[in-house]
Amino acid sequence: MILKSFILLSLKLLLLTTFALGDGMIEVFKWKQMDYYNRGDGQSSRRPNPSAPVVFPGQYRGKRDVLTSRDTPMGFMPRNDFADNSGSYIAYNNVPMGATHFRGRLFVTMPRRRVGIPSTLNYIDMQRDGKQSSPKLYAYPNFELNQFNTSEQNLVSVYRTTVDACQRLWFIDTGMLEYPNNRQQIRRPSIWIVDLKTDRVIKRYDIPESIVDTGRGLASLTIDVASENQCSNAYAYIPDLVNSRLYVYSLADDRMWVFSHNYFNFDPLAGDLHIGGQTFRWDDGIFSTTLGAQKSDGSRDVYFHAMASNNEFVVSNKVLQVESNAARSDHGNDFRVLGSRGQNKQSTMHDYDPKTGVIFYAEIQTNGVGCWKSSNPFTAENHGTVASNAQSMIYPSDLTIDEDGNIWVMSNSMPIFIYSQLDPNIYNFRIWKQNVKEAKRNTVCE
Repeated sequence: MILKSFILLSLKLLLLTTFALGDGMIEVFKWKQMDYYNRGDGQSSRRPNPSAPVVFPGQYRGKRDVLTSRDTPMGFMPRNDFADNSGSYIAYNNVPMGATHFRGRLFVTMPRRRVGIPSTLNYIDMQRDGKQSSPKLYAYPNFELNQFNTSEQNLVSVYRTTVDACQRLWFIDTGMLEYPNNRQQIRRPSIWIVDLKTDRVIKRYDIPESIVDTGRGLASLTIDVASENQCSNAYAYIPDLVNSRLYVYSLADDRMWVFSHNYFNFDPLAGDLHIGGQTFRWDDGIFSTTLGAQKSDGSRDVYFHAMASNNEFVVSNKVLQVESNAARSDHGNDFRVLGSRGQNKQSTMHDYDPKTGVIFYAEIQTNGVGCWKSSNPFTAENHGTVASNAQSMIYPSDLTIDEDGNIWVMSNSMPIFIYSQLDPNIYNFRIWKQNVKEAKRNTVCE
């Protein structure tokens, strides 16, 4: 009898532990395939120029056990090539990447990595469609601005967005159509700022060619604004995962400069990945930046990491905001190693929560969300697991925290889309949510 009671108690504890670690995020939306309120049906669609120069073409020769290309992997042909580009919407090709929430609107990005994507920047109206399981997307700020074929001033491809303290939506338009084996840089990559109170574009800054040739590696940005009273004095920190550089944009000066450092490179020992049943090798460099707490001198630490790495690094924002610092060949101790999150802890995006002092990570090999309390030493033992699910949270591609202290995570099954085939009969894309206080509960991040 005592043994039976002990076994039952052990099972209950196991279930509680599984819930705390495996279900730390709440599923808000899920899609088998993405759809839109405006697909652009019936409108003419000019296909890209097939004679245009190919940028970074994918080369695939011979049989390999480990996939190393994101273009056209071995044994897999794109579902739709240019010959089929007569329609404005091809459901299979629409794979979401980013999720950012602000006051009842959830912004969802759709980079143009294939043909048939009606709009690259979208949102979900939470008041109207928040109770739906698989809501359709609205183009943002409107459908017309998302039509790259109709104007050189329109959006081409957006990966992720962020909202600053001044109620402005920031993002990078890569200006690139990343179609397999036919990448085309059809616009200069550009920084965009939209006033969320009016939904009007208030700034577009074309990134000079002297800074970067193409927009291929510009997948995220972090905005540094001291307070709501200093909105004009904002800085954007933009990682380049392809060229392993960090760009700084000053809104006040309308200028941009480049930092180079060894810490921006990928770790060759952390590039072998196994996600969603796919084994492959990536070499993504610096991928995500996030701002820490404001210190007594007004400075803030900028945390950053490469995606193909388990390590985290830090630099003061006061270093990044001085353009002349970027020209130095020796940065001394300005850039510092924090430490390792542990094995198989490669992360796409991370974000700092000022209320709890915790940084939350979107971890791709664990298919989940991790955390670290910034007042603790940066060791593997001090990193906790908020959620992990290898079936439903395959490849968390984005993680953001809104002004109410809610974490939003996008998981999009990207490795399966690239190296195999998504099953349109199952749920492939999900958006998750959790309050920061609940997320850190029962973890070492308390």
